[in-house]
Amino acid sequence: MSPESHPSRTAFGLADYGVFAVMLLVSMAIGLFQGLRRAGGTEERAEDFFTGGRRMTALPVGLSLSASFMSAVQVLGVPAEAYRYGLKFLYMCLGQSLNTLITAYLFLPVFYRLGITSTNQYLKMRFSRSLQLLATIQFITATLLYTGIVIYAPALILNQVTGLDIWASLFSTGLICTFYTTLGGMKAVIWTDVFQVVVMLSGFLAIVIRGTVLVGGPAAVLEIASNGSRINLGDFSFDLRRRYTFWTFVFGGTMVWLSMYGVNQSQVQRYIACKTEKEARRALLVNQVGLCLIVSSAVTCGIVMFALYRKCDPLKAGLISAADQYMPFLVLDIFADYPGVPGLFLACAYSGTLSTASTSINAMAAVTMEDILKPRLHNVSQKRLVLISKGLCEFTSHSCIVEIVFQVPSSLSLLQGSFTVMGIIGGPLLGAFILGMFIPASNTPGVFVAIVVGFGISLWIGIGASLYPPDPQVMGVLPSSADHCPLLVTGNTTLNGSLVVETPSSLAGERPSIADDFYSMSFLYYGALGTVSVLLVGVAVSYITGPTQRKAIAPGLLWWDLHPVKPSPPPLDRGSSSSSPTEPQTPPLTPSLPMRWLRGTQDRPETSPEAKTQNGHLPLLQESKV
Repeated sequence: MSPESHPSRTAFGLADYGVFAVMLLVSMAIGLFQGLRRAGGTEERAEDFFTGGRRMTALPVGLSLSASFMSAVQVLGVPAEAYRYGLKFLYMCLGQSLNTLITAYLFLPVFYRLGITSTNQYLKMRFSRSLQLLATIQFITATLLYTGIVIYAPALILNQVTGLDIWASLFSTGLICTFYTTLGGMKAVIWTDVFQVVVMLSGFLAIVIRGTVLVGGPAAVLEIASNGSRINLGDFSFDLRRRYTFWTFVFGGTMVWLSMYGVNQSQVQRYIACKTEKEARRALLVNQVGLCLIVSSAVTCGIVMFALYRKCDPLKAGLISAADQYMPFLVLDIFADYPGVPGLFLACAYSGTLSTASTSINAMAAVTMEDILKPRLHNVSQKRLVLISKGLCEFTSHSCIVEIVFQVPSSLSLLQGSFTVMGIIGGPLLGAFILGMFIPASNTPGVFVAIVVGFGISLWIGIGASLYPPDPQVMGVLPSSADHCPLLVTGNTTLNGSLVVETPSSLAGERPSIADDFYSMSFLYYGALGTVSVLLVGVAVSYITGPTQRKAIAPGLLWWDLHPVKPSPPPLDRGSSSSSPTEPQTPPLTPSLPMRWLRGTQDRPETSPEAKTQNGHLPLLQESKV
């Protein structure tokens, strides 16, 4: 097959849908298995539903962390970005590595030793209930928007390229996520993510192997990519307007990933589900390996794709209408004579969608329960709380589908749109947690004002960049050719949907001067801008209104004030006679313990009846001398 020819297949066949259906059935089977397995054990608590009983090990949790944010947006978006901007996208792995180290040694110890379920509980313990609610609202808003992009945009693109019915894909995604998230809880989400990581990597591997063979081997791919300026790891420009440089990924990328992994409920909820803090740290390292494998595989797909279409860019030729459609087009092209293989790619894309959607559903249900409902639910049995938690999972799943109806048309690519949402909202929240854990003087008024200001600045640049997109040459888009296409469609390239790409602006003369500087900043810097704004404003307002005295901060809330923690004991055998059928398996620390002494007393008691019963070892927040 000539790489310059357009696909002989324009839709998926029966075999493709069969492969896709197998992936969906396996995901549902995992949820059913975890649900039935849990049903035969001891009575479950709401915390256990959201944290897997805090008995998970590093490998499944680490792979789940890898899958959670490497959604279909990345499956479709990263190869397209590598195609247009080159191999330097691999520096994303460097930013992710820095994020992993910072999270593992700065944020993880605080959250794990407090024994909390929702990260926003920390803001209540350190500052006030009002800050907890503000962070909860921002998290739910960001997660709904992000999940909407994750579910809707890939469905739209696959619909236009393959003919896959868009509403069928939307409702099937929502139904399956609701099924295994509600039935199996956190354990089902984690183990399903493990399976979906394998599917994603398998899809990438098939594309790389087939594409490389068509080009003529790895050496030919590298030679063509080098001649096309795609081997560009030496871009160390300090220009903030360039979309991707070494510094963009090291600084901006690290801050964006830190807002996702360091303090974001969706990710923190996973690694605090590990049975020990050391195991949680290992899970983050496993996650890093998984992230690098996924990103490098996706980037390799993009480079191979450029080698195949070096003489006939499908976007310039009018064969596709958005950069995010490169991958579906490529799959239908190179696997036209291989029934079932395009279905593997469909499974690959939707594995990412299911992984992210299930993660978001579980996380939104957790913060709604812990931050909003649970403080108002008194004398409610654990069984009732678990039922409410499952209902919240179902409600948030439906909310994601409903939110899709209100998606606003955007000129942003999938990758840019998703990172913009997380940067605008996640960046200021990251700043709030940094103020709490590392700056003792910060107080409630200072952090509250800082979050509002940081969010306002990030939102301002995000809206401005959407209204006045930067010039492709300024961003660093690499050249491509359509000189050898059999049929060239000229003119503006648009997409008949909610995604529009690279239509030359007719308002170039009306662009304000700020559009070519501030609004043209790389979207990877949005989160860093929000975080830095919160830190500066938070410190200033805190000192103006009266800094918090060091002695007023309870032990365990500052990073350098952590207490030693002993590893959790091995899980009890659910079938043993030593375990009462109605006694819940408790985590190393009862979450309500730190809340009790934070509510009223000046000094914490050295011991408490509740602390003495925690499986025979020291409670996490108790002085080491006890």
